[in-house]
This record gives sequence, structure tokens and C-alpha cells, in this order.
Amino acid sequence: MAEKKSDRTRAAILTAARERFGADGYERATIRAIAADAAIDPAMVMRYFGSKEKLFAAAAEIDVRLPDFGDVPREQVGEAMARHLIQRWEADDTLKVLLRTAVTNEVAAERMREVFAGQLMPLLRKLSVDQPAVRAGLVSSQALGFALCRYILEFPPIVGLQADDAVAWLGPTITRYLTAPLPNQA
Repeated sequence: MAEKKSDRTRAAILTAARERFGADGYERATIRAIAADAAIDPAMVMRYFGSKEKLFAAAAEIDVRLPDFGDVPREQVGEAMARHLIQRWEADDTLKVLLRTAVTNEVAAERMREVFAGQLMPLLRKLSVDQPAVRAGLVSSQALGFALCRYILEFPPIVGLQADDAVAWLGPTITRYLTAPLPNQA
């Protein structure tokens, strides 16, 4: 089936938006610049998305595509999750755009919270971990902290790690966050 012109236009706008939000951040990115990058009139961007906020939400629509992990031994889930997340970060610039923008923009920060809560929490519930919200927060802090240092701030030692080495460092920490007994709640 042939792709419709409207689908191509929408895809071009989203591609330009992801690149522009990633390069300039949410505040500095403009509809006019995004339209210029997509080689269309700014009115077309507004026609398709209605506002900069709605365009950002569409551009930041991502699926981390977390596997089930149900067949992975409990002590190896952290390694499997770390490997998956690193592969996703390296395969999809949308995650980098969202992270870069989330540190300075509340709309983006909320979108990041929605992505991780909406995709990580159900997985942890399915894995029957106790206090899945706390554990999801801890896993997210580790995954996002690593991603920030590797892909946004580009700390040389972290950028230089081979994926297998990064997994070897991250995996045990994520496993501990998923399996260690929680400290007593006061």
C-alpha cells in the first residue's frame, strides 16, 4: 500500500522535531525552525499538531519495548534489562531527545515519568517484586543516570565503555534494586 502524502509530511515533521528538540531543547526549539528543517510551512506543523507542546508529546512518543523477562532467572534480570536499555538508547535518538529535554522542561520531565512508570511498573508487577513503585524508581534512577552521563553529558570513561562492559557494571546494580530486601519502612 502506498504511503499517503499526509503520512510522509507527518513523519518529516516528527523527524525534524526530534532533531530540533534534541539539539536546542524544548524552550529554544521553535515551530518555525522545525518547519524549516522539514521543508514545510510552519502553518502545516500547527495543522498537524496544534501546538508546540502537542508536537513535543508526539515526538517524544516512545516505547522502551521492555521484554517480558519472565523466562530469565531472577538473578539475571538486571543484566538482561541493562542490555536491553543500552540497546534501546543506542538505537533510538528519541530517548536521548526526551532525556536532554526533560532536565530543563517540566512537560518533558512528565513525559519521561509517564514512559518509565507506564512501561517499567507493569513489568515489575508481572515479575511479582515487592514495592514495585520504589524499585521502578531505583531502576529508573540507575538507567537514566547512566544514559545522562553516556549520551547527553558524554563523560569520556562512560562513553568509551563497550556495551558488554556497561552491562557488566549496570546489571548487578539493577538486579540488587529488583531483588534485595527493602530497608524497613519507618
